[in-house]
Amino acid sequence: MKLGFVVKRYPRYSETFIVREILAHEEAGVPLEIFALRPPNDRHFQDIIARVKAPVNYLYMPALPPQTEPVPVDMLTPSVYWETLQRAADVFPNFWQRLEQARGEEARNVYQAMLLAFQVQQKQITHLHAPFSNQPASVARMAALFSGIGFSFTARAKDIFHESVSHNDIQRKLQQASTVVTITDYNLQYLRKTYGADAEKVVHIYNGLELDRLIYSEPLVREPLIAAVGRLVPKKGFEYLIDACTLLKEQGERFRCVITGAGPLQTELLARIEAADLQNTVQLTGPLPHVEVARLMQQAAAFTLPCIVAEDGDRDGLPNVIFESMALGTPVVSTDVTGIPEILCHGETGLMVPQRNADKLAESLGLLLRQPELRVQLARNARRLIEQKFDADKNAAQRRELFAGNAQSGILTGARA
Repeated sequence: MKLGFVVKRYPRYSETFIVREILAHEEAGVPLEIFALRPPNDRHFQDIIARVKAPVNYLYMPALPPQTEPVPVDMLTPSVYWETLQRAADVFPNFWQRLEQARGEEARNVYQAMLLAFQVQQKQITHLHAPFSNQPASVARMAALFSGIGFSFTARAKDIFHESVSHNDIQRKLQQASTVVTITDYNLQYLRKTYGADAEKVVHIYNGLELDRLIYSEPLVREPLIAAVGRLVPKKGFEYLIDACTLLKEQGERFRCVITGAGPLQTELLARIEAADLQNTVQLTGPLPHVEVARLMQQAAAFTLPCIVAEDGDRDGLPNVIFESMALGTPVVSTDVTGIPEILCHGETGLMVPQRNADKLAESLGLLLRQPELRVQLARNARRLIEQKFDADKNAAQRRELFAGNAQSGILTGARA
């Protein structure tokens, strides 16, 4: 088996969960190559990326004969596109018949799928996997179809719940994929309810953590610090955290709150902090390296991510930072959005509060600030749960078993059609 991972951009600052999966496959000795549809556009990257050995192939230049001048995808001409189509027809049997399965796809996706199919043949890739079900899965689906191998994808929350998601597009991918992974049981039940028999191949496997690198620390003695980590976007609910901090301050609680991340709501959140006169209490740090995020978590008496379902339907599936905090020994306060209740059991492995409720959020954070014994109880239970369900090596091995079976079959559903 030789895996091809198809991603939109690589590397990306916020997608360490993909890197962890790649590393787990590499450590198991599986040959793997990364295929990116776009160049990176982040200015900072996590240290974990340096450990990846897999070659990175960018699919935004055409794979035409050497004498052809490279043309970026955004500058494609009809003649280059047609030449690529004809070359694909020369290389892949029944290409024109299979091209019918690209109906409704963007021209760019079809073009990059041809480039990927050429790479599949040249590099002897036996299975393609897209860690998201949007554009990377579209390209992987068609490339697998053209080249006659299997493909799979991971269905994550934004890919299936956002109002922009095409029901027909997801249905076609579910039908043609060799297998589909989703990261929470909530997602699994939603897909089966929504897509019926087309979702029969969906398997629930959690994201994993490198537990040997996340050393548990008992939270008996912690400074009065509340930590939060995430993109500054509506679904994270950070506005309610700021409102909760206002309430805690009014109650005379001595604490500080650090929110780490970047995003489009930064200006709005800063204005909210200033309006509440919290400049000396609540800090927005911007993005930090993972090692600094872990250090921040282990300094804190509480970690919180007050997730909500946004107006456009966008929501988190099961944020990695929640189970990272649980692994490190910092008790978590969060909400009942999608898969979070699968690991956050109120009073046992963390504290659960209603969405959009600053009062309850302030109450739970205050408990953790004042009660070290409660912190220890929750943290110990949470670490045990994480060790049982979120080991990166074990979870990646489950994925490999699925991929290997598909590679042996050598063809995805419908590829001979």
